Formats: sequence, C-alpha cells, structure tokens
Amino acid sequence: MTNGHGAERDGVEGGDRPGGHDRGVADPGRERWRAGARAKAVESAPERRERFETSSGIEVRDLYTPADIAGLDEDRDLGRPGEYPFTRGVQPTMYRSRLWTMRQYAGFATAEETNRRFRYLLEQGQTGLSVAFDLPTQMGYDSDAPEAEGEVGRVGVPIASLADMEVLFDRIPLGEVSTSMTINATAATLVALYVAAAERQGVARDRLSGTVQNDILKEYIARGTWIYPSRPSMRLVTDIFEFGARELPRWNTISISGYHMREAGASAAQELAFTLADAIAYVEAALERGLAIDDFAPRLSFFFAAWSELFEEVAKFRAARRMWARIVKERFGARSPRSMACRFHVQTAGSSLTAQSVDNNVVRTALQALAAVLGGAQSLHTNSRDEALALPTEDSVRLALRTQQILAFEAGVTETPDPLAGSYFVETLTDELEAAATAYLEEIDAMGGTLAALDAGFQQRQIQESAYRTQRAIDAGHQVVVGVNRFRDEASATPPTQKIDPEGERRQVAGLRRVRAERDPTAWDAAMRRLDDAARGSDNLLPPLVEAVRAYATVGEIANRLRAAWGVHRELITV
Repeated sequence: MTNGHGAERDGVEGGDRPGGHDRGVADPGRERWRAGARAKAVESAPERRERFETSSGIEVRDLYTPADIAGLDEDRDLGRPGEYPFTRGVQPTMYRSRLWTMRQYAGFATAEETNRRFRYLLEQGQTGLSVAFDLPTQMGYDSDAPEAEGEVGRVGVPIASLADMEVLFDRIPLGEVSTSMTINATAATLVALYVAAAERQGVARDRLSGTVQNDILKEYIARGTWIYPSRPSMRLVTDIFEFGARELPRWNTISISGYHMREAGASAAQELAFTLADAIAYVEAALERGLAIDDFAPRLSFFFAAWSELFEEVAKFRAARRMWARIVKERFGARSPRSMACRFHVQTAGSSLTAQSVDNNVVRTALQALAAVLGGAQSLHTNSRDEALALPTEDSVRLALRTQQILAFEAGVTETPDPLAGSYFVETLTDELEAAATAYLEEIDAMGGTLAALDAGFQQRQIQESAYRTQRAIDAGHQVVVGVNRFRDEASATPPTQKIDPEGERRQVAGLRRVRAERDPTAWDAAMRRLDDAARGSDNLLPPLVEAVRAYATVGEIANRLRAAWGVHRELITV
C-alpha cells in the first residue's frame, strides 16, 4: 500500500529527498548481487510477498548498502547527541547519565483508590506519575451531572474539586515527584487545581515539575474530548504557555500528541506530520500572543506512540527530532538549542493489544518499549497485558513496569546514545519518513495551515483512509495479527480483571455535594464573577482559575461558565 506522499523508493538512486540528504548513488555491487546470488535464491525459494513495506507505504528494499547513505552529511543530518539537529538525542550522554522517566499511566474509581495505586507504583520503582482522568472530568462535567452517570471513575480518576486533588496527591511530595496529566479541554482548570494542591502542601510553583497534555487540536482530529470551539480552545492553550513561562519554569506546558492519531489508524508518517503540524499551529498562536519563541519553546514536549515495526518506529523518533529542530530554527528563528530539542514521552500501542491470548501482549509491549528506548524517549509508559479487557490489575501494571526495568538494567541498550546510528537501513528509513512527513506538511501549508486543514477535515480523512486500509489488510490475512487472524490458541484463559467498585461513584457524588455545601459562598461567587469577566475579555485565565478552585469551584461549574461565554464545538462530519 502507498499513502500518496512520495514516489516508489526501491531502486531509485540519485536526486534529493525533501528535508533529508541525497538518495544515494548507484551501487554496481548490489546490482551484481541481485542478478546473481539473490536471483538464484529467489528462483528456488520465492520471497513471501512481491513488495515489502512499512506502515507508511515506504518500500523496504532487498538490501541496503553504503550507497544508500552516500549523501549523508554527519554534521548536517545527524550532529552529535545533545547537539543540533538532535537526530541522535537531546542529551549528550542520554541514558548513560540518566534513564528515561518510567511513568505508568493510572487512574480509576476514586481519588483515594488512585492515590493508593500511585504510592504502590512509586514503591515498585516508578519514577514519575501519570494521571488518567475519567471522561466526565475530561469533558467538563461534575460527577453528579446527568451526563456523567455511569462514567464516574470508569476510565480514569474523577476530579471535581480541590478536595479531590488533595486526596489524589496525599502523602506524595509534589516538589519532588514529576507528574504528567493527560487532560485537554479542561487542562487549564486541572493545572490550576494542581497549583492549588501544591500550595496546600507548601510547595512553591517554581518547584513543580511535570507535563500537562493541553493538546486540543488532536482532540478535533482523532480523539473527541473537546468542549469549546477551536479559537477559544487555542486561547486556553496559549494562556497555559504564558502562565507556565512566568510561574512554572520546570513545567512542560503542552504534550503535543501524535499518539491518539496513531491509535485512530494513522501511519507512522502521518503521526509524525500531523503532530508537527499541530506544533506549528501552537507556536504560531503563542507568537501572536506576543510570547518570544525562546521563552516558551523549551517547555514544549511531544507524545508519540510506539508500534511493533521496530525500525520504522526508531526512524520516526529520530526524524521527529531532526524535523522539529529545523522547523524551530529555520521557520521560527529560535536561537536557544533548548528550544530546538524535541523532548517526548512514548506510550506503547494500546490498539495493538488483543483480547485474544492476552499473554502475547507482553511480547508486543516489550518490543514497542525497545523501539522507544532505541529511539531516545525521555519518558515511557508500557501498557499492561490485560488492557484490551479492562483497566489493568496491580499485577499487570507491575509486570509492565518490570518490562521497562529489564530494558533499563539488563538489555545493554542504554550504554551508548543512538546505537542504531549509521545503519544503512535506519538512516535511509529516517530520511524517507522525513520526506513523507514533509510532503504532508507542505500540503497542510498549501491549505492555509493546520486549523484550515482541520476545518476541511483533511487530517481526519487521511487517518480514516489509513485505518481502513489496515483493517482490510488484517481481514484479508495480508497483515498478520498473531492469535487473531493466524496462530490462534485453541484454549486460553481470561485472567482476572480490575473491578471498579460501583459504590465508588456514590461516594464520589456524596463528597462533591459536601464540598458545595461547606464552601464559602461569598468567596465562590466573587471568584466566579472574576472568571466570567476574564473569559469575556482578554486577560490570562489561569490566575482567576486558581482563585476559583481555591474557593472550591468545581470543574463542571467552571466549564459551564466558559460554555456560556464561548459556546461549544460542533464536529464536522467527513465522508
């Protein structure tokens, strides 16, 4: 399959690659091998398929040689680890000095139960927290809203007020632990809640470290947990940038996410291109606000998926660093090397997990985690084997964490930065992924930029078409999924799954109503009035949001005030 972005690669030698080095030079030795040894071998044992290709439609050639990277300029295309263009990593010593942050994603039932899981994971050697919020919290509904019924605590932790946030981080020192929060439409409110909870612990803002996802564009493209129209949503994103630059110097103010687009069916090249296109849109919005590129760009971070095509995934991560460095320097005029460094979190591919033969998922996750480490990730979440069935059990989470620890301490893959650098195949694939992603970026620019392309449904259609091609290949048996369309186990036991206590929703609702009954109504009313004024004006919303959550305004109450001021987003239906 091909994606329409890039010519057939096999046998094409000479010419320039968009964004990369030359395609290489003719290799007479390879041609002799093809006509001789290879031809004889194929005659007696035909190859398994006519064309080998990656998920992005890039053809994998029968042999890679020095001729394929003859145009590679080490200084221009690779640099050294920690130096522009950061292809080989964002730190000079990479994992020789400091391992990636092992950050297992968790959240379920209630703040109290999630707090216990957090503390358990820290005891097991996890080095950072990652919070999953339930759908009502993500969508700006309180736990007792009609829209929330049956969803409270199901796919994440319910956080309705500062009282919940304080319980969630009870006995967890926020000045010492890095926290990632996967939240988008209500990201500004959750940042305000985190700041307020830290204040209750006596932790100054300049000591807080972590990341808020805060990536609303990918919600419109692939995930769907939006609330407001795109323009006010972008205002919230840049409000967080501005507040972070001023108040939270150690906080990553966005995690620009390709993960969810990949989970929705995007190829590796699409994930790379559409993530960087979103990043360009965020930078442009921040510059329009009047922020200086080198004041906020160092705190931008990224979030990618790791799939099982090991070499394509490693090449994708390397290409992402090189492309972002060039975009920030050449397009936006950044001068600080820290602005040009693409730092990213990786999560193994949730949609690759199967409900059939769940033990196979352990192998998939280990392979995907290896790709993330070989590709130079700054933090990593490894999925658990039972996540195709339910939220993971404690035992499954521990095994997923142990997978990271084995890679870190037993596999030898952390000993030198970018260990696959110089591979004829990996360097060529890195360059070809960059070329394919650059073609998408050029098309988006020609449409008027990311928001215009999004409004026209371009990214959505591309991902839908990619997902459709993949599913057809699986259904036809051309793409093998072990245990599903080939090599099925005749009998396999379903492991015990995580059970959500149905009483948790009742307790959560009762606690929320108690907060409303006990808070100071005068302080609450004054704070909400200031929030209304800021929403209808142009002031940064974070200071009034912090004031509102201190007065125990709830997530739903705040979202409702913003809905009244801005309206809600209506999805464009693409065909």
